[in-house]
Amino acid sequence: MTRSEVNSKIWTRTARSAILPIGILLLVMFMVVPVPAIMLDIGFITNIMISLAVVMVALNAAKPLDFSAFPTVLLFTTLLRLSLNVASTRVVLVNGHTGEAAAGHVIESFGSFLIGGDYVVGLFVFAILMIINMVVITKGAGRVSEVSARFTLDALPGKQMSIDADLNAGLITVEEARERRQEITREADFYGSMDGASKFVKGDAVAGVLILAINIIGGILLGVISHGLDISTAARTYVLLAIGDALVAQVPALLLSIAAAAIVTRVTSDHDLSGQISSEFGVEKAWIPVAGILIFLGVMPGMPHIIILPAAAVASFIAWKLRKARQNRAADEPVPAAPVENPAHIEWSDVSDGAVLGLEIGYGLIGLVDERKDAPLMGRITGIRRQLSRELGFVVPMIRVRDNLALGPNQYRITVAGVTMGEDEIWPEDLLALDSGDLQSTVSGRAARDPTFGLDAVWIEPARRSEAVVAGYTVVDASTVVATHLNHLILQNASEMFGMDEARKLLDTLKEVAPQLADGLTPASLSLAQIAAACRALLAEGVPLKDFRRIAEAMVDAARPDMSPDMLVEAIRQRIGSLIIQTIVPVKMPLPVITLDGELEGLLAQAMRVAGDAKHPIEPALSQRLIDQVTDAARPLVQQARNFAIVTSPMARRALSRLFRPHLPETPVLSFLEIPDGKPVEVVAVVGHENRIHQERLPSAA
Repeated sequence: MTRSEVNSKIWTRTARSAILPIGILLLVMFMVVPVPAIMLDIGFITNIMISLAVVMVALNAAKPLDFSAFPTVLLFTTLLRLSLNVASTRVVLVNGHTGEAAAGHVIESFGSFLIGGDYVVGLFVFAILMIINMVVITKGAGRVSEVSARFTLDALPGKQMSIDADLNAGLITVEEARERRQEITREADFYGSMDGASKFVKGDAVAGVLILAINIIGGILLGVISHGLDISTAARTYVLLAIGDALVAQVPALLLSIAAAAIVTRVTSDHDLSGQISSEFGVEKAWIPVAGILIFLGVMPGMPHIIILPAAAVASFIAWKLRKARQNRAADEPVPAAPVENPAHIEWSDVSDGAVLGLEIGYGLIGLVDERKDAPLMGRITGIRRQLSRELGFVVPMIRVRDNLALGPNQYRITVAGVTMGEDEIWPEDLLALDSGDLQSTVSGRAARDPTFGLDAVWIEPARRSEAVVAGYTVVDASTVVATHLNHLILQNASEMFGMDEARKLLDTLKEVAPQLADGLTPASLSLAQIAAACRALLAEGVPLKDFRRIAEAMVDAARPDMSPDMLVEAIRQRIGSLIIQTIVPVKMPLPVITLDGELEGLLAQAMRVAGDAKHPIEPALSQRLIDQVTDAARPLVQQARNFAIVTSPMARRALSRLFRPHLPETPVLSFLEIPDGKPVEVVAVVGHENRIHQERLPSAA
């Protein structure tokens, strides 16, 4: 860049910065120093030009902040107009007796051309313009400015917090956050300034009325007293000059009022005001009813057909053009190409699956979940979730069903927390006939085993259903096989589906019915992690959470600062023993139990004291003997499908529960303290430590 170009830019910047101070000095000069009529003409034309420019800029702004200097511009244009009013008033009062051209050609033209030289008409025209400007436009714009400023300032803290949250979450950069803070600051400043600037327009309108009255009254008095004019001549001359002066000022004021109203009522858009209005009115469905109504009015007798029917034709033409334009846009739109997958691109969803429960099926089983075929399995899954949620006391997570090409056509796989818990093979078009243990005859088919309970079964064709039922089989369809297997695995692994989020929802529900209990439970007594761990331990041993209020009361009573998680769970179980018992047998029935004899209990107590907090404190050989003897004692009960419990001392209960769970997963292990005092107990077997089992009041299995 040459030196001359640098100097030119400096002079340009200096001249630009000097325009505003020079303009302020000129305004003061117009108010104080008498100016000739030619200067008034130049000032009035400049005022009209600036007002038109302000209106055009306001109409072309896409959002209010695009014309953020408008409040200041409104101030200076109002001062310009008032200074011209002061200067013209001086000229009218001093030289008005010389004729209608005393105040310049602009005032004369407005006084004669616009109102036809009739000052009475001029008064009415001025009054109408004042009503439009002051009562309609200015008042409405002022109210909108006030409400917008109030809402913007009220929303400012929330917007600031939203920016901080986005910044902390990494959604935006520091520079973007700074720009957004500056933008909302400018927005608050703009609407606050507009609320005050609207008062300028209102005050300008009031000043216009007062200046008109001063010019008329003062002019008539000066014309009659100082210049010897008769009253009619003085009234005609000074009223025409005053009205011309008022109209010259009122027209730019009306333009600025329109600009202010357009700015404050503007809604942020990608288009300017003209583009926004045209795009929103460019709907053919809006113009078709308009054309129909106009045609109906045009054919009615007594209506001005020559005017209404052409208007109906114009509305019909607009609707037709809009329809053609829409069709052309639809034809020109390119067909979106199918996205091309990049084999090197890997998403988090490709390596992570957020579903806790999953059911994967081979392609031969897709018909079971196909909505076009009524999706029999999906309906059963929904019913399972609803029923188990009621039984367990928390909402069972959604079960994600998807096909897996790695499986065989008729295979399925059930996963819990990403771990495969069960899988099998079914034939969707056939039925599974289960061996009930009391068959009259057998049916031929594809040999199999029930995936849920391990019963012998055969897959048969649907036409042989009646034959299998007569033979004594229990017949179920393929979707029932999968649903039963899924139901069984969810019950067995309920603890794997319970986490801190579920614990929080239980606490939120408890807070609605027992707020004091919820406040006393956490964080005062237990942390959320401790509550979740205790609930998981209860679910792992088959204790549902549907009466969480009693469980929460037990947690509050049992919580101690030095208590380990295992000790906490044991203390909770002792306080909710009645809840545990009612999941095993009805209230009025005695509880069948298998107990250990005193000598064996003594050995277990000694092992507990020696092992301390070990996870498996019982010696392996003794453990195996216990498993064999308890399994033998429980076999008749299992064959009779009777519910029972293993009862032992509180010290050994936790260790025995871990020991027997893989072999008797449906059998609870209770301590003596968990059985309520009034509950009748039926001891069906006593297991000793020297391979002996005492059967008591237990009928033999047929």
